[in-house]
Amino acid sequence: MGDVKRSLADVLRESGGPVELLYNSQTGPRVFPVVPPEYTNWRDEQRAWRESCVLFDQSHHMTDFYVEGRDAFGLLESLGINSFRNFASDKAKQYVACNPDGYVIGDVILYRLGEERFLLVGRPSVHNWVRYHAEKRGAEVEMEIDERTDLNPAGRRRLYRYQIQGPNALGLVEKLNGGPVPRIPFFNVGEINVAGRKVKALRHGMAGQPGFEIFGPWEEGEEIRGAIVEAGEEFGLRQAGSLAYQSATTESGWIPCPVPAIYTGEELEDYREWLPANTYEATASLGGSYYSEDIEDYYFTPYDLGYGHMVGFDHDFVGREALERISGRPPRKKVTLVWDGDDVTEKIFSSLFERDGLPAKHLELPSSWYSALQYDRVVKGGRTVGISTYVGYSHNERSMLSLASVDVDLAEPGTQLTLLWGEKPNSRKPQVEPHEQVEIKATVAPAPLVEYARTSYREAS
Repeated sequence: MGDVKRSLADVLRESGGPVELLYNSQTGPRVFPVVPPEYTNWRDEQRAWRESCVLFDQSHHMTDFYVEGRDAFGLLESLGINSFRNFASDKAKQYVACNPDGYVIGDVILYRLGEERFLLVGRPSVHNWVRYHAEKRGAEVEMEIDERTDLNPAGRRRLYRYQIQGPNALGLVEKLNGGPVPRIPFFNVGEINVAGRKVKALRHGMAGQPGFEIFGPWEEGEEIRGAIVEAGEEFGLRQAGSLAYQSATTESGWIPCPVPAIYTGEELEDYREWLPANTYEATASLGGSYYSEDIEDYYFTPYDLGYGHMVGFDHDFVGREALERISGRPPRKKVTLVWDGDDVTEKIFSSLFERDGLPAKHLELPSSWYSALQYDRVVKGGRTVGISTYVGYSHNERSMLSLASVDVDLAEPGTQLTLLWGEKPNSRKPQVEPHEQVEIKATVAPAPLVEYARTSYREAS
């Protein structure tokens, strides 16, 4: 009979449901291919985005998805919560897609490269959602996927992509350009000169600091990189390895991997049958102290993730009616949690040296994600009041930080909450050793923690 294509729906039926499938997934945390863990050391690489400037190599770990044709604009507008008013060529936006009930499927950076040409960059959950609707509607579009490096059949990418961030970023870019750069508004794309070549430059920020994302043809990537590194010496430039890169999200306030809200609902059954069994949605690992047998308890709305200001009710889109119902009084708000240093050292690190009993769950530095979808329980007076997600150590703040979505009445900076660290029950993930769950005191702070990121990102939406 030959091979039969297996779908996400098949895998869900065989595994006993989405929580069982994801909670015991063997894939582990997100892998960042090619880029070394450190160029110097992750502490100095973190300091560079606050004190001088840093170079991030983003050429390898994200999936690029090109959509082009007469129906491209309408297709993307109908699936995104964002307003497309004034979304002209050479602009970009953080594009968020929801299911019919208003829960987030994912977010990507969306570029408008031309009148009918668009590029979506990020994790593949949004790409898959757009592809499915394009095929089902018979949209007049052409679609092309450029996979991340470790999955790319060509063994190379179409574009290199570098970010230059930090207080010295503008000075470095001006030196590369041979003079003042043209004024490029935030989340707009302009053009600069690097090593005698024309280079596309997106005015952007990744680590909570001002900077540029530059991109161009793959074959020019090493030449451009070399020019940046050479020119950056006088500006204190450091190249950032994957360890520092992963930890940047805790300062900039971006929650990178919400559980894609596609595992339930009759309306999405056909989508689950369409999704292949080897996709991100079928293989990603779910972990943390928050545990529920109902996968919908892991879903986030845009308001939970701090995306409420992006919702544009000036157009019809999937999930609009549901979001209109909660827009006036969203129940939760995104915050930063600053972990109590004494609790971290006394309850987690000191347990590694105690011979009796089980230690606490190991805490990697700087980023402590042991699953692709990290969910930890936040409590107050024994009651669950939120979910903490991506945790990491900031050498700039000298603190363990995590991003969380908590009840609105507990989101005021300075509020004291408690986070549970470690799984209970322990999952079968290979990254999870036998351990005891511990309580860590945490203080609510703004998200993003860095003021520049809070103000600039809001202005750009």
